[in-house]
Amino acid sequence: MDTKRKGLITTRRGALRGMGAAGLLLAAPGLVGRAVAQSGDIIRLGAPFHRTGIGASYGRWYEQTANAAVKLINEAGGINGMQVEMIVEDDGTDPARGVQVMEKFSAEHKVDAVFGHLFSHVVAATAARAGELKMPYFICSEAHTLAAGALNRYVFQPSITDVKSQVISMAPWISQNLGKKVTLIYPDFAFGYDHRDNFTAAIAAQGGSIVANIAIPPTETSFTRYLPQIPADTDVIYHVMVGPAVLTFVKELGDYLGSSGPKLFGFMDSLEAVRTDIEALSFLEGSYFWEAMPRYAQANQTEFDKFFREKVGVDASGAAVGDENDVSTYSHMFSVWETLFAMKQAMELSGYKGPDQKQAMLEAMESITSFAESNEFPQGDKVFNGKTHQSFGHQNISKVVSGKLEVVYRTTIEETLYEDEVDYTTMSF
Repeated sequence: MDTKRKGLITTRRGALRGMGAAGLLLAAPGLVGRAVAQSGDIIRLGAPFHRTGIGASYGRWYEQTANAAVKLINEAGGINGMQVEMIVEDDGTDPARGVQVMEKFSAEHKVDAVFGHLFSHVVAATAARAGELKMPYFICSEAHTLAAGALNRYVFQPSITDVKSQVISMAPWISQNLGKKVTLIYPDFAFGYDHRDNFTAAIAAQGGSIVANIAIPPTETSFTRYLPQIPADTDVIYHVMVGPAVLTFVKELGDYLGSSGPKLFGFMDSLEAVRTDIEALSFLEGSYFWEAMPRYAQANQTEFDKFFREKVGVDASGAAVGDENDVSTYSHMFSVWETLFAMKQAMELSGYKGPDQKQAMLEAMESITSFAESNEFPQGDKVFNGKTHQSFGHQNISKVVSGKLEVVYRTTIEETLYEDEVDYTTMSF
């Protein structure tokens, strides 16, 4: 293995040196129980996963991925000589419950940090409470809310890119290859509005326009009444849906469009945890999807992707090993794995030993400038902006070919960058 690809992080002071640091981790034993460890002997991490509600499919795979990462960390000696205990609470994919869970992590479990939230409406509600409780909060979401300056200094998104970054890198390819008159179909909450607002600006910059905005409640179970809103002059339907009814959405979209509809560009959210190679979705053949991490192992698959799939129990098609119908949320769940290793690095940089050093750990996180592709960061190299607390990485455009997803374009990180909108380092703790 090329040792330069095993690097973990760089700080602003040692950016070039850090990219060559070795950091391969080995397989690991299970979690340490609270009953056998004394205070100060372990690091407790709160994990508010969406075990129920519209995010349940994500929550299940986030939890499985986090368990695998914690096992790996503990086998390699833990963090600063302390083993890691992950405490899971179900937030029900509900904002109010998310706040309650954050309070429980602080008052009852007395965790060192919290990580794992995905759905943006839960993040938005919970982040303010995390700040009030002075609780380090590492989100695995994609909303632009953090980088836009709407949250606080305790919140970080180190290992998954935000919607604004994603769409500004996708818009040029869409306009050049699919068309310039776009109908947007998106969930009717903050995550969907991020797509609407940022893609509208991004496609306008390419000389295109949005001919219709169709917002659909994420709890909707039937979509046929929305589809007649698609204008006849649409070149491209840009769709991003979430929740348990995503298969129904894409099936009904296919039934409505037939074989002569506009071209399709979807975000993989519309098909996370859903097989693409089934007859009901044959109409998607030749259409395109955004993926953060390609579900299907590609011809040029990296050793890091192989390692990650093995540890989290996912096969080359993105399904659970031994069950082709149990499809993972592969385009998102890597963020939980990578976030844990980002937190580990911040704790090691600061020599973290306990809650009195939370501020030092957060300042160490702000000092990091990049993560190198490795077993710890299998999705790819990333640039981390300590001022905005946001990560920037590669994006993938995949085409449906014979029911599988083949990457046809992978962006550079430079294509995903935008001007800073906040500097959290100027805010007090």
